[in-house]
Amino acid sequence: MIEQEPIFSVSEFSTALKGLVEGAFARVKIRGEISGLKNHSSGNCYFDLKESFGGKDFVLACVVWKWTKLSAKLEEGLEVVLTGRATTYGGRSSYQLTVEDAEIAGVGALFKIIEERRKKLAAEGLFDAARKRPIPRFPRIIGVASSATGAVINDIIHRISERFPLRIILWPCAVQGEGAEAEIVAAIRGLNSLSAEDRPDTIIVARGGGSLQDLMPFNSEEVVRAAAASQIPLISAVGHETDTTLIDFAADLRAPTPTAAAELATPNRRELLQSLSSTGARVQNIIFRTLDNFALKLAGASARLKNPLQMIGEASERIDEKFARIQAAGANKLARLADKLAFAGKMIESFSFRNVLSRGYAIAWNGHDVIESAAELARLGHATLELKDGKIEIAPDGKSRKDLFDI
Repeated sequence: MIEQEPIFSVSEFSTALKGLVEGAFARVKIRGEISGLKNHSSGNCYFDLKESFGGKDFVLACVVWKWTKLSAKLEEGLEVVLTGRATTYGGRSSYQLTVEDAEIAGVGALFKIIEERRKKLAAEGLFDAARKRPIPRFPRIIGVASSATGAVINDIIHRISERFPLRIILWPCAVQGEGAEAEIVAAIRGLNSLSAEDRPDTIIVARGGGSLQDLMPFNSEEVVRAAAASQIPLISAVGHETDTTLIDFAADLRAPTPTAAAELATPNRRELLQSLSSTGARVQNIIFRTLDNFALKLAGASARLKNPLQMIGEASERIDEKFARIQAAGANKLARLADKLAFAGKMIESFSFRNVLSRGYAIAWNGHDVIESAAELARLGHATLELKDGKIEIAPDGKSRKDLFDI
């Protein structure tokens, strides 16, 4: 008798297959490259894990439920090792991997993603040196975006307290793992949004050392853009001195360690006091030298300065000498004028008509006018003749009056 093969209904086969697949692969690790990564509005994440082999592409559908916490952030094109369980969905005759954790398969894939991202952001000008701003020399408040626990924040607080005590505002945020990117971005933006009274003068974004995977949040595009958009000068202090993340390129200044960031953000109080003391001593020496020079000049001027009474006496003597010279000059000038007047008088006297009369001459007058010709005398018929010793009236007929009189 021939044994008949069992006949399954669709639901029976789907259930049987589900039990077989999910029982055999209740926990499995699968390596592949992430492709088609989609974050659904529900919070769930869907993607394919693919591998090229033998000229063919093999694809495995994957899902990460929103409540699942992964050790690594999923990135498009990233090679990962997923831990999960196989599940089937009978309604579509499909199967998928429900991811419970993810690990980076190799650092090479991460370096490739970081380099591509670096080139993209650099092309946008986010790393240009012209965008860098100087760190304030004397800050009033320092803002710190870092984990609230651990050695990093304690080192920063301790170093700032030693160098230049001031107010520190910590904005706590996760610095690794899932969700760290969003918290770092929120911290940077939050510190920038504080009121003027609480607004930091400088922001330090810091975390300690770790693996490349641990530092990946600081290579995320969102964090880099938030750092570049900060209105407050920002110092990046991520990892150890040899670690470099993309936020270092966008920051205004990169510190090799969180402790070094504290030193770059604040002046050294002890050095400032020493500098002030040295400067004060130099200024004091300059003042003393200036006063000494002034005292020497004043002493020299005082030595050359005469007694006021002596100066008045000397001035009085000079005035007397000038007055005597003026008097002598005046007397000489008056004597010369007197001589000139005497000479002029003698000249006038020598030209007087009376001197002419004394030599035997006479003048004929018609009243007050001189008769200059015989014709005029004949016409007048009379004249007054003046001699040296008097006047006499005459007529043309020769008759004359004998009465002489002085004029």
